[in-house]
Amino acid sequence: MKLHKRPPTRSRSPRAGSLVIVGTGLRAALQTTPESQHEISRAERLFYLISDPLSERWIKSLNPRAQSLTSCYARGRPRMAAYERMVERILAPVRSGRRVCVAFYGHPGVFVFPSHAAIRQARAEGFDARMIPGVSSEDCLFSELGLDPARSGCQSYEATDFLVYRRRFDPSSALILWQVGVVGNLNYGARPIRSGLRVLARRLARAYGRRHEVVLFEASVLPVLPSTIRSTTIEALPFTKITGGMTLFVPPRPHAPDSRGLRSLGLRPSDLVVVPECWRPAG
Repeated sequence: MKLHKRPPTRSRSPRAGSLVIVGTGLRAALQTTPESQHEISRAERLFYLISDPLSERWIKSLNPRAQSLTSCYARGRPRMAAYERMVERILAPVRSGRRVCVAFYGHPGVFVFPSHAAIRQARAEGFDARMIPGVSSEDCLFSELGLDPARSGCQSYEATDFLVYRRRFDPSSALILWQVGVVGNLNYGARPIRSGLRVLARRLARAYGRRHEVVLFEASVLPVLPSTIRSTTIEALPFTKITGGMTLFVPPRPHAPDSRGLRSLGLRPSDLVVVPECWRPAG
């Protein structure tokens, strides 16, 4: 009996529409990569979520078709509801066959829920979707505080998540807590609430002590203005001036090397290069 060969299966080609999500950096134009600028300029539909009017004007100069996603927010409503509206607004022209670009300030994959959700959904529906990185607030923090994350390691958590899930962390490693200004509040436009800061201060005090110095940081979005860098102590944190966009940096406690770890590697304490922690801004 003659067997008929089955024709080779073909991989499904992407549908006509496409999605690319880019980051403008904290200072649009100055920190935006050429690759991201190219995608912004060539997009058939461009959406953006930018933090300042000058950056918004620059985006529109590259692509007059640009539309803001700010209208998806509603003050006092859950931020997640706004993110879901953004995803649907982004995907509508993709489904219509358009080449869509979305520009978020900072890094589009760092604390930007709708960027990841839109890419996942677009790919699930058979569309080409990708992300291009940008300069994040954490990158600015490393530069402006003189912090090398490889020095003692670096742990990073969203502040409310850090408390709700009681994340385990190492006090001998640097700790970064995002969105500390709105800890305990999940609504858009929320103001800092002191009760959440008091809960956070108690948690940190148990690991570091009440008088351990910490730093509140907010990167500047304008080159003519300095970033906000404010030192305080853990016990004073609930009473310190703070904004919703601030990040908290907790320097590590001193920590001696483990003798068994040294022996297992054939090392002596004198073999280690001891570099003091440097996290204070130059000047």
